[in-house]
Amino acid sequence: MGIIAWIVLGLIAGVLAKLVVPGPDPGGIIVTIIIGIVGGLLGGFIGQLLGFGGVNGINLGSIILAVIGSVILLLIYRAFAGRAV
Repeated sequence: MGIIAWIVLGLIAGVLAKLVVPGPDPGGIIVTIIIGIVGGLLGGFIGQLLGFGGVNGINLGSIILAVIGSVILLLIYRAFAGRAV
């Protein structure tokens, strides 16, 4: 996947993760994209471990894995960001 595809997938996954886990978050659209991109990597890694395959494009399976990874990452981010405040 190219960098533009990762950014688009990251934005989609980050926004969907914030919808799944509502609440106030520090950071704006850039943090959402970063959480989505890193969450996509995490979701792809978890998918590979479980035998589902990885994140390999902008398709439904990749978006689901990226959102799962983004939700996990968002919960971790909130736990650490909550302690810092």
